[in-house]
Amino acid sequence: MLRTLAGREGFVRIGGDMALGAGMNLGNALDAPPGSEHAVSPRGRYFDAIRDAGFDTVRLPVAWAWHAAEAAPYVVEEDFFRRVDRAVDAALARGLNVVLNVHHYHQLTDAPDEQAERFLALWRQIATRYADRPAPVHFELLNEPRAALTAERWNALLPRALAAVRESNPERTVLVGPAEMNDIHALPKLRLPDDPHLMATIHYYAPFPFTHQGAHWVEGSAPWLGTTWGGAADRGAVADDLALAAAWAADHGVPMFVGEFGAYERADPDSRARWTAWVRECAERLGLAWAYWEFGTDFGAYDRATDTWREPLRQALLPAR
Repeated sequence: MLRTLAGREGFVRIGGDMALGAGMNLGNALDAPPGSEHAVSPRGRYFDAIRDAGFDTVRLPVAWAWHAAEAAPYVVEEDFFRRVDRAVDAALARGLNVVLNVHHYHQLTDAPDEQAERFLALWRQIATRYADRPAPVHFELLNEPRAALTAERWNALLPRALAAVRESNPERTVLVGPAEMNDIHALPKLRLPDDPHLMATIHYYAPFPFTHQGAHWVEGSAPWLGTTWGGAADRGAVADDLALAAAWAADHGVPMFVGEFGAYERADPDSRARWTAWVRECAERLGLAWAYWEFGTDFGAYDRATDTWREPLRQALLPAR
């Protein structure tokens, strides 16, 4: 029996599919660069911790493109597929929903016309591999379309990717987000295919100078250090942003998943907990499922060194559990 939404208000069953409820991203794991010394191994005890804390869903970002041939038929390495199998099955064995995506496909976002056939081939393999998994496994076509993969190009490519999935999974729930890195304000440019088993997804990291202060990969982020968050104007901006996402979803008749939100570890801890709690609270009030970014690295809600939750973040995410 699915644990999804147990005791949580604001989430509803839509189109016969349970909304995803409260989720956790297992980031920097299956999406980590090959050989990364900072990669998180998707260990069974981490899925135990996620389940026991009271989360409903695990989002599994997967960098398939780093483990697939460059030439047709673009075969995914079997050893890598087995790693993903173990993570998917570990989540299912603990009664968790799974969102399985294509992550870090930089070649596609830089050169979508040249990479389109490879992208479609990856999805045919992924979809076929997991066609026998139960309905709690959801597919997310692409994390954060961006750069040369403009809204126009993405709107042309995503129906082809959905068709590739539908060859083997005619009723699997598939998540689709807008271009411009799944930004809320790009939703009006997204053109959803006519399909009754779709869910929309957005990511939320606003205000960026707060959530990414001091992030080493963001040029110019050092001067943002010391940025705090929590005033009435701050809260109002978040509430207004998420209301836009909820309104768009209602207008289009699809459930909405806030697939990522989080604040970098160098942010003021109290502000970080306040922001996290407010984003979660606003999302739930609007009936939006969500997944925190991320489990156990630089945005992490979990301290892997001590195998314990960082309590201010855990309480911000799951106050009633």
